[in-house]
Amino acid sequence: MPHVHGGRNDSPSDGNPEYFFSPGYTVRGPRWVNKKYKYGGPDWNNTAGMMWYHDHALGITRLNVYAGLAGFFPLRDDNDTGVAGNPLGLPADPYELGFAVQDRMFRDSGELFVPAFPGEPAYDDFITGEGAVLPPDIFPGGGPTALAEFFGDHMLVNGIIWPRYSVEQRQYRVRFLNGCDSRFMRLKLKVVSAGETDPSLGTPVPFYVIGSDQSLRASAAMVDEVDFLPGERLDLVIDFKDVPPGSRVIVENLLGDSPFGGDLPGPDDVFPDRRTDRVMAFDVELPLSSVADTGITDGSPLGGGVDVSSNITRTRKLALFEGMDEYGRLQPLLGSAEPVLDVAGNMVNGAMPWHTPITENPGLGDTEIWEIYNATGDAHPIHVHLVHFEVINREGFTADSIEQPVIQHNGAVGVAQRLENIVADGNTRGPAVSEQTRRDMVLALPGEITRIKMTFDKAGRYVWHCHILSHEDHEMMRPFHVGPGPF
Repeated sequence: MPHVHGGRNDSPSDGNPEYFFSPGYTVRGPRWVNKKYKYGGPDWNNTAGMMWYHDHALGITRLNVYAGLAGFFPLRDDNDTGVAGNPLGLPADPYELGFAVQDRMFRDSGELFVPAFPGEPAYDDFITGEGAVLPPDIFPGGGPTALAEFFGDHMLVNGIIWPRYSVEQRQYRVRFLNGCDSRFMRLKLKVVSAGETDPSLGTPVPFYVIGSDQSLRASAAMVDEVDFLPGERLDLVIDFKDVPPGSRVIVENLLGDSPFGGDLPGPDDVFPDRRTDRVMAFDVELPLSSVADTGITDGSPLGGGVDVSSNITRTRKLALFEGMDEYGRLQPLLGSAEPVLDVAGNMVNGAMPWHTPITENPGLGDTEIWEIYNATGDAHPIHVHLVHFEVINREGFTADSIEQPVIQHNGAVGVAQRLENIVADGNTRGPAVSEQTRRDMVLALPGEITRIKMTFDKAGRYVWHCHILSHEDHEMMRPFHVGPGPF
């Protein structure tokens, strides 16, 4: 069942994980509706942005996306037309490029490799932590099992390992999609000599952030580097005019091969002899064409930004937790940071698994602020279906973490937490340059409250989740329902 980021689809076509189906529809999810799904049309977003779509089957999204069930495309409007001479003065075909970035592992035969057990190559204590329990000790027959995260040791761009693209000495519009399972990146451009592959030998090149996710920015912003989280899209303008002809520009990744906590990686956070610090390269080697160059500069007006209503209906306090399932495996969970009444009339608080009754039930047309308290040790890329949202700010907090049981889908008992005595520290900071657009992805750092604002303008059942796909599948995902039931 495919989900389209930025699609603003009706609930039956949104990619709800419980609507899955097998070939020939012989196996159908518990909420399966029909065989036909509707995408596009006037109900989609009314401003240009970057869409991407991927499989969203319950419990196996990570595997299906890894196998290739994903893609992306631009959405156009009257200003961002994609043709030369567009009203915004943006580079257009053939100077507009799109690249999907995904990390992978391979067998020596060239087949994709998916680690199924902690302790497999590159997944020893580096990923699992000392003392990790390995199958077959916890599973009859030895597994396979879910892994907390996945980090591939090869970077693929549009399905090619470390590709290079030949460019002219001019401006290019470059769109990037982070389609990785767990990998956060921080992108930086480095000029090196022709044929060089080591970005550490290069000189930084600034570039312009012009948009992300579901829209352009209000104006172009020059930066030296930009964070890039799983599920996010970046819309950049790179100016190669000042790059010496014959040189190479490497897209460097400054972050590591392990869960991201907000800091640059240390020696223990990267693969031995790593190559994941380089994504792709641009070789400045083509003769300059007769097509006029574009003139995007810092502050060039683009007319984008965010347009969420200021009429706030409700502020919700939500939270991110790290629990353990009945086998002792890490189980990331969503939940509430305050006592709330679910739609079945139960008062609940803390971490909640997927199958428990809905706790987020905004009214049709409501605008809400969600405060997301990250009580885990790692960053999480949070995605909310249906909406676009505004990133308001972030603020540190402290709280007491109280252990409590979590009932699994099979009735077994795991363990997680609830938060008590929450104290915000008063030190807020606004959204990053790349976040000042219509968003459906947001970075939630550990020990911080991340605040987003959105309007729920379609009725039905949707989901919100961490976009680390290994987390989403086990099971950092919750349904929400817009408008009255049935739920």
